[in-house]
Amino acid sequence: MKWIPLFKSSVSFISVFIGLFLFFGILGFSQTSPTIVFGDTTSDIQEKIAEQSAKIAALEKEIAQYESTLYQIAGEKTTLQGEVNRIDVSRKKIGATISVTENKIASATLQLKRLGGAIDDKAKRIETSKKTMEQSFQALYQIGETTIVEQLLSADEMIEVWQEVDRVEQLSNVLRNEVIDLQNTKESLTVDYSATEKEKAKLLSLKKQLSDQKILLDQNRNEQATLLAQTKNKESAFQKLLADKQAAKAQFEKQLNDYEASLKYTLDPTSIPKAGSGVLSFPLDSAFMLRCRDRTNTFKNIYCLTQYFGNTAFAQSGAYNGKGHNGVDFGAPEGTPIVSALGGVVVDTGNTDLFRGCYSYGKWVYVRHNNGLGTIYAHLSVISVSKGSTVGTGSLLGYSGKTGYATGPHLHFSVYVASAVKIIKLGDVKSITKCAGAYMPVAPTEAYLNPMKYL
Repeated sequence: MKWIPLFKSSVSFISVFIGLFLFFGILGFSQTSPTIVFGDTTSDIQEKIAEQSAKIAALEKEIAQYESTLYQIAGEKTTLQGEVNRIDVSRKKIGATISVTENKIASATLQLKRLGGAIDDKAKRIETSKKTMEQSFQALYQIGETTIVEQLLSADEMIEVWQEVDRVEQLSNVLRNEVIDLQNTKESLTVDYSATEKEKAKLLSLKKQLSDQKILLDQNRNEQATLLAQTKNKESAFQKLLADKQAAKAQFEKQLNDYEASLKYTLDPTSIPKAGSGVLSFPLDSAFMLRCRDRTNTFKNIYCLTQYFGNTAFAQSGAYNGKGHNGVDFGAPEGTPIVSALGGVVVDTGNTDLFRGCYSYGKWVYVRHNNGLGTIYAHLSVISVSKGSTVGTGSLLGYSGKTGYATGPHLHFSVYVASAVKIIKLGDVKSITKCAGAYMPVAPTEAYLNPMKYL
C-alpha cells in the first residue's frame, strides 16, 4: 500500500504534462505579445478619464441651453434677425458639440492606454508563469529519469523515498496551479483584447464624427453669409425669399402627390410587422431624446415632435396640398445626430438641393430593413453614410439640418412598405417643378405607414 502515493504522483505528473501540452498549443505562446509603452498608472488614467467625463457633462449642459434658446427662437415669428440669431446660436452649439467629441476622443485614447497596460501586465505574468513551469518541468524530468526500483535501491533509508514522493507531489501541485492561473490569465487577456478592438472602433467612429461636425460648422458659416448676400440685410427681401420657397414647395408637393396617388398598390399586411409592434427605435441620438422629456411645454409631447403623420391640423390648414403628412417631424436643432431606427442597408442617399429651387427633402438617406419596412431621413445637414453601407440599429446616418424646404431645422422621418418604394429621377416620370433632375424615394400613397405605430 505504501507504493500507491508514488504511483498517484506519477499519474498526476503525466496528467499535468498532457494538460500543459494541450494548453500551450491552444494559448500559442509562439505568437509575439504586443509591446506597450505604459507610463501612467491605472489610477492616474482613471482620474484623467473622470476629468474628461466631467468636461463632457458640463458641455452637454451647455448644449441643452443652446437648444432651449433655439426652440425659443423657432417659436417666434420668422424674421431676418431671428434667422441670423438662430444661425449664431447654432454655431455655438456645434462648437460645443465638437468639444464634446474631442473630449470623447481623449477619453477613448486613455481607455486604450489603460487596456494596453492591462495587456502588458498579463503578458508579463504569462512569461513569469512559463519560467516557473519550465523549472518545475526540469525538476520532474530529473526525478523521472530514475525508476522507482532505482530510487529504493539507492536510498540509504526509507524516509528518502517518501521525501521524493512528497517532492513529486508538490511539483505536480505547483504545475497544476500554474496551469489554472495561466488559463484564467489567458481568458482575461482575451477579454482585454476584445475591449481594445471595440475601443479602437469607437475611436475611429468619433474621429469620423468630428470630421462631419467640422464640415457642419463650415456650412453654418456659409449659410449666414449666403443669407445676408441674398437679402442684402433687408427684412422685405427675406420675407419675399420665404414666400418664393413656400410657393415652389407647394407646386412640387402637388405634382409629387398626384404621381404617388396614381401608383396602384395593395398592401399585404402579412409582409410587414404588425402595427404597435415597436420594432423601430427613435431615429435621433439617445441623449437628445432624453432631453425631449424636459420639453413637454414646448412640444406638448415627450418626443420633440413638431408634426404627426396623416391628416393633421396643419395639413388641414392647407399644408401638403391637403393630402396629409407622409411622415413625422422631430424638432431637432442643426447638428443633432441622426441614427438608423433599425439595422439594414443604405439603399441610397441624395441631395435635392443640387437643383436650384427644388424645395423638397434636401439631403436624405433611405434604409431598407430585413422585416419589410423602409425608412427615410430627410433635411439633413451632413450625410455620414454611403450607398450600399450596412448599418445597425442606432448607427450614425448623419446630422439634422434644414436642407430642402424647411421652416426650421428638423428631421423628417417616414416609414414605408419597402417592396413598394422606388428611387427615381423625378424628370423621368413627370416634369416636376424645378426638381426634374433630382433623385428621391417615391411610393404609392398606401405604402406610407404611420411611424408612431412602429416606434
